[in-house]
Amino acid sequence: MHIYFLQHSPLFPPGRLADWLQGMGHSHNRCRLDEGELPPPWDHFDGLILLDALGPLDPQLLKRERKLLDRALKSGKPVLGIGFGAALIAEALGSIVSPAVEPERGWRTLTLDPASPLDLPEHFDALLWHGDIFGLPDDALPLGRTSASPVQGFVWDRGRVVAMQCHLELTANDAQALCAQDATLEACDDLLADPRRFDRQAALLDRLMSQWLD
Repeated sequence: MHIYFLQHSPLFPPGRLADWLQGMGHSHNRCRLDEGELPPPWDHFDGLILLDALGPLDPQLLKRERKLLDRALKSGKPVLGIGFGAALIAEALGSIVSPAVEPERGWRTLTLDPASPLDLPEHFDALLWHGDIFGLPDDALPLGRTSASPVQGFVWDRGRVVAMQCHLELTANDAQALCAQDATLEACDDLLADPRRFDRQAALLDRLMSQWLD
């Protein structure tokens, strides 16, 4: 399959996602929306991955992205969204996206929802970096929850569409770049304290991606 990344910020690159796709024999490309690139034509990809965002986005490019996403959701192509990308999917499926009472940045323990169709541990640590929350769309199955957010993502259309807040794709170097944007962030000390946490995330990402593209 040929997967297209829609990137909204230099601080949220494809990370381990690109390595995973290449290792499994898939090809990939990316559109740098944050640099003014137009979303790809419909026939240039077999699946979409919408990455997270930080900072303002071009309204016209965002409008084009939403139209492309709507078409993808109505098709049979797989779609995965992370952070802002997950919120775009939730919004397109009719959910309300709103600011979180308690933004989550750093390592959090996620509890897998009993209704989740994903084969993931019942409890696992993941990197979160979001200030918005969204509700569960109609006909979607919840991914899991944290103590601060009851909906950390969802699966829709029998697993073809996955939306999640957690950043399983980020490496330790990616996290360090994020922290460099806010040196006063208390979460950064804990975030970078144990590099092995990022290796454990890689194993979770492998399990999730295998199920998404199955």
